[in-house]
Amino acid sequence: MAGLKLTGIKKSYGDVRTLHGIDLSIEDGEFVVFVGPSGCGKSTLLRVICGLEEISDGDLMIGTKRMNDIPPAQRGIAMVFQSYALYPHMSVADNMAFGLKLAGADKTASREAVMRAAQVLRIEPLLERKPKELSGGQRQRVAIGRAIVRKPDVFLFDEPLSNLDASLRVQMRIELANLHRELGSTMIYVTHDQVEAMTLADRIVVLNAGRIEQVGAPLELYHRPDNLFVAGFLGSPRMNFLTGKVCRNDTGQCSILIASGGTLTAELSQQLPPDTAVTVGARPEHLFLSDDQDGIPALIHAVERLGDVSYIYVKVSGHDDSLVVRADAETDCAIGQAIQLKVVPSRLHVFDEHGKSCR
Repeated sequence: MAGLKLTGIKKSYGDVRTLHGIDLSIEDGEFVVFVGPSGCGKSTLLRVICGLEEISDGDLMIGTKRMNDIPPAQRGIAMVFQSYALYPHMSVADNMAFGLKLAGADKTASREAVMRAAQVLRIEPLLERKPKELSGGQRQRVAIGRAIVRKPDVFLFDEPLSNLDASLRVQMRIELANLHRELGSTMIYVTHDQVEAMTLADRIVVLNAGRIEQVGAPLELYHRPDNLFVAGFLGSPRMNFLTGKVCRNDTGQCSILIASGGTLTAELSQQLPPDTAVTVGARPEHLFLSDDQDGIPALIHAVERLGDVSYIYVKVSGHDDSLVVRADAETDCAIGQAIQLKVVPSRLHVFDEHGKSCR
């Protein structure tokens, strides 16, 4: 096992730069998830780490060894792709042992390694089957088993669950988390799925346009985003945003006049002058409906009742996007009803005109 250190990593294709100086340290045994929108560079960064893409500038260290010019096969890395890439004419056991066979490993040692991996992944009864006889989840376990038998220093996963249906993804997330605990290996995982990122990661790396926006524990990024991008990207439904201006800033309390009317109060130690333009954000679970007249006037235009919870979509005058309120399943409300929106002051996020979080 080994940790990684990326220093000033850049990647260009001709005149087009896709990675703009990535600095990141990953500890030995960490489970780190790269997340971001399509085209943000997360898969490119993974391919740079495994050696499938050349580094244009910067240094990649795995353990104490510089890997820039080391071939992929010698980096001590195993990669699991979105496509299972199993050989259809081979049995599960032969698929898992194929990499060891190419490396000239002893047959007995290979067989023992396959059996150990099969026990960890609970696929012993499948070892003599062909891939066509397996479900999607079973094929993915075989692909992971093929990586395990090589005993790599680092596991790389490139959206490995995206081909599975919803229930299988839940099952495989649990199995991957258990696998990480059992092996204690360094794992780097690429996904666009926020649920996978929040549930699997020790730390999340949020990427945007080839740059790191923020790195931190899942709940740290969820509750204390550094900027508007991270705040809007993590969370489903996404954070609600409204524009406004500071109207009063006392010690620890900041009153913000919303552009559409109404005032919200944020707990803020940072001093912002009156009339400072800001964007305020609130998670759906931190907004609530009120009959008082000192909130933000809004109109209910849709309600989703999911059994355990209801999502209430409201329109605020002068604001194009709907705001979402997470409410109790039994909340009494109706489409077309006029309400007032309020937010818990300690849960209101404030961002300056550059999109940076104000604390």
